Amino acid sequence: MTESAQGRYTVAVLGLGAMGLPMATRLASRLTVHGFDISEDRLSLARDAGIETFGSAQEAARGADAVLLAVRNGAQLEDVLFGEADVARELARGAVVILTSTVGTGPVTATAERLAELGVDLVDAPLSGGPVRAGNGDLLVVVGAPESAIERARPVLDLLASTLTVVGDRVGDGQALKTVNQLLCGIHIAAAAEALALADAMGLDRARTLDALTAGAAGSFMLGDRGRRMLEAYDGEGAPVLSRLDIFVKDMGIVGRAARDVALATPVAAAAEQLFLLGQAMGLEAADDSSVIRVLAPELRSAALAEG
Repeated sequence: MTESAQGRYTVAVLGLGAMGLPMATRLASRLTVHGFDISEDRLSLARDAGIETFGSAQEAARGADAVLLAVRNGAQLEDVLFGEADVARELARGAVVILTSTVGTGPVTATAERLAELGVDLVDAPLSGGPVRAGNGDLLVVVGAPESAIERARPVLDLLASTLTVVGDRVGDGQALKTVNQLLCGIHIAAAAEALALADAMGLDRARTLDALTAGAAGSFMLGDRGRRMLEAYDGEGAPVLSRLDIFVKDMGIVGRAARDVALATPVAAAAEQLFLLGQAMGLEAADDSSVIRVLAPELRSAALAEG
């Protein structure tokens, strides 16, 4: 147990973006939170939320019981822990690193091996739910880690998750299940875009079509959630960004690599990935992922290409 654990549990949240900041705010309701982000704007927002911020990732992590990482990809994971930020050297033996991002099994297992040499456990805990649910502690978190490491991370996990599923005791099990989850989510978003674009092309009322579809067997969470947001693309600039399109470019790439590693064909996922890649090529990488409908609907595609 680290020194700070003898008093109030301390967690360093590194990465105060769309998910990191609401998670930090939620954790600060019960725990001592140290926050850091490379963006001064995000640090300012964190301070406004009552979170103590630090000038470097190392300072934020120093003496913490747990370090929660909300990074974009495996390269950022490597950089934060062992690269320029070099946070790993500040971690006390017995501390835990909680990785909430989807980066794939390879980077996670390699990172866990390096941390183990320092007496630090990695808790593989990718999550789903979006910023609002993060702030309310209503996330789905899937965990792969030894039980002893999970127990040391419990103060963090229990505050963030309304559904906490331990899928295995191996680091990488959480990433594996999240990869399967993202396969379905990416396909469902792409299918919703295709269906609504077809309905519009056939002259159907878009809102009535969506209501009918979500009430029947064709309904899904992504159709109901992203479908509403897709309709906003027809009325102007589109929906506010809750989940960037390039996140699914990354995640569907992880799905493809995982499938190739086990020699499994995933043709539907591959087709969905192409839609997200086309959206990125059209300049929509920073737009909400619901904007993938712009790749398919002729009038929206033309407008997106003109803007690009």
